[in-house]
Formats: sequence, structure tokens, C-alpha cells
Amino acid sequence: MMRTQHGLPRRLLALIGVHLLVLGCCRSGGEAPLAAEPDRQTERAQMVDRQVIPRGIKDAAVLAAMRQVPRHAFIPEAYSTNAYRDGPLPIGHGQTISQPSLVAYMMEALKLQGDEKVLEVGTGSGYQAALLSEIVPRVFTIEIIEPLAKQAAQRLALLGYDNVQVRAGDGYQGWPEEAPFDAIIVTAAPDHVPPPLIEQLAVGGRLIIPVGSWIQELVLIQRTREGHRRSRLLPVRFVPMTGEAGERGPPRD
Repeated sequence: MMRTQHGLPRRLLALIGVHLLVLGCCRSGGEAPLAAEPDRQTERAQMVDRQVIPRGIKDAAVLAAMRQVPRHAFIPEAYSTNAYRDGPLPIGHGQTISQPSLVAYMMEALKLQGDEKVLEVGTGSGYQAALLSEIVPRVFTIEIIEPLAKQAAQRLALLGYDNVQVRAGDGYQGWPEEAPFDAIIVTAAPDHVPPPLIEQLAVGGRLIIPVGSWIQELVLIQRTREGHRRSRLLPVRFVPMTGEAGERGPPRD
């Protein structure tokens, strides 16, 4: 592991920097003492071995990424003790970070081979973007809540994930100037699949997205030369997609 001139591992210094960032964003009231933030690698390994693999996740690249990325660096300090439990956690602004096993399931469904260009709609804390960046060379991620986008960009930069581009904006229209994408993953639920996202898939590309209002299901769409194939995977519960998705009704055939 590379070390700085002060003898500390670069990744540990980055984690301390992210810890300070999270405290600065989420603290209210008086100053609390800063506790040293360990790497928590053992907890990550236990999360994968006890919670992710038993849910049926087998993709080696996904599992390796989850062992590597420090989930605790992407959540508010108040929830740090629960960082490696298999459950969602609040990240502010009414948003959540999804449970690890569901994140892994969605990434595995994309069947990434390691050379793809990936679009994520719904950056949130930046955790899933970091996981994707461990697997593929180019990740583009959009977050409609500007403070979350800024915080995620700072965290990702501090942790050295320099192959991720973060944009603050509405993800309904995707990222047209960077299309086509080999894979698109959406982490908020519209009541219909946004047509621009399907259009921005490369032939053979895969889109995974939660769809629905109160009752939601995870949907997988694969672009083909003839059109696209759609599969229903499992019932889920995500925060709703806002912006243009909330203003439009389902497109008419």
C-alpha cells in the first residue's frame, strides 16, 4: 500500500478526509471530537460473506468491489455503526443508500465484463458509483439533488475514484452527449421507464431500473438490434424519481 511522507497509507488519509467531509455536512450544534476512522476491512469481508453471498450473488468482480469500497465513508457519521449491515440507511435530503445485497444484485444483473461505459441515474452518496468504478473504466453518474452531487463528487475524489464523472441534474434524459452506454443503472423509481434511457443503450446493453409508485418492481431491459427485451425481476422499494419523471405520465404507445 502506498504511503505518504508522514507514513500513513494514502487510502487511510482519504478515509479521514471523507470522515471530516461527512461530519461537516451532517453535524448540527456543537463540535464533537473526531474519532479515528479505521478501514474496517474485516467488517466489509463479513458483510460480503454473511449477507451478500448468501443472497445468491456470485459475480466475482461485484464481490471483490464490495470487499474493497469502504461503505462507511459514504454515509453520515450518525449511522456509521450500521454501515455493514444489510439494510438501507438515510444519507440526507430524504434519500437513502440501498442495502448492500440489493446493490450487488442490481450490479450482477448488468453482467459487466470490465470494459463497459456505465451510466448511473441517482448518485446519492456515491457508493454505487465507487463500486462500479472498481469494475469498469468509465462511470457517469447523475444526481438531481445538487448538495448530494457535490458531496458525492468530493468523496469520490478524496478516495481516488478518478474514473467517475458526477453531474448535478435531472437523470430522466440521461447523458446524451456521452451515449451510447453499455449499461445503465437507476436507483430511484419512476412510474415508467424513461424512453431516453432505452435510446441511450448500446445494442446489447442492459438497463436495470425500479418502476412503479407505491408498488414497485425491478425491471431489466436489454437493447437488441430489433428493439428491446424486458424482464421483471423482483419487488422492491426505492425513493421516487423526481424532476421530469414526476411531471410526465407514462408515454402513450
